[in-house]
Amino acid sequence: MSIFFHEQLYRTPALMAKIKNLPVTVCGAGALGANITENLARSGFGQLRVIDRDRIEERNLSTQPYYRSDVGAFKAKILANNLYRALGVKVEAQSKELTPANAGQLLTNSALAIDTVDNSVGRQAVKDYCAGASIPCLHVGLASDYAEAIWNESYRVPSPANDDICDYPLARNLVMLAVAVACEVVIGFVATGERRSFTVTLADFGVRLFE
Repeated sequence: MSIFFHEQLYRTPALMAKIKNLPVTVCGAGALGANITENLARSGFGQLRVIDRDRIEERNLSTQPYYRSDVGAFKAKILANNLYRALGVKVEAQSKELTPANAGQLLTNSALAIDTVDNSVGRQAVKDYCAGASIPCLHVGLASDYAEAIWNESYRVPSPANDDICDYPLARNLVMLAVAVACEVVIGFVATGERRSFTVTLADFGVRLFE
């Protein structure tokens, strides 16, 4: 029986084949990026790359799929190792900082990019490279009790004023709700080519199309 038995019952065989063979790059392996990567791997995506320069800290453990024994190790490498052990899925791990200078190298051969990085320089680099290379790109972000998943053509990079601030409020339930929405947006895009953007608010469980 396939690891993806239940997913296969819900999706069509043709869609599962497309999902398995689509090269996807996830930029960031933090609360959003790591959980999105895991969710996509467990949904049947078989060609995943994850990029993140950071190491795991203890404060990451409530919102990110790492263990206490992982503290101090590179996020991308540990995420790739964990998913291979769990599913046999080989995730390409790049423990590097994504910048305008190396965006082309790190995003090469991607059919889809997902931006979850925690700084405006990195987000701008992903946005600009994907626009120039005509790579579909979904930007996923969080702020307080709000989250969004917005395609490149409608996305605006936020001000760098709050970049790399690590002591902001963050509810795990908002993370997981945003991850579920983002991953379903991705699967919908693979299935139909439609690029739907959404906002998410935790207080009212609101998931709304982004206008």
